[in-house]
Amino acid sequence: MKQNKTNLERRGLLKALAMAPVAGAAIAAAPAAASVATSATDKQGYRETDHVRRYYAAARGQ
Repeated sequence: MKQNKTNLERRGLLKALAMAPVAGAAIAAAPAAASVATSATDKQGYRETDHVRRYYAAARGQ
């Protein structure tokens, strides 16, 4: 039984070591992707159009 437990622990360590570079690359790329998404939405901004005004009026019960 002890040998089986040792093999499982070793496998877990090897899996973690194999995934570390992948996780590091994902974390490094995340801020760049977030800034691209933010800049695309900043240009449009919030606009209150006629259909939005009608929705707000209906929500208020008018």
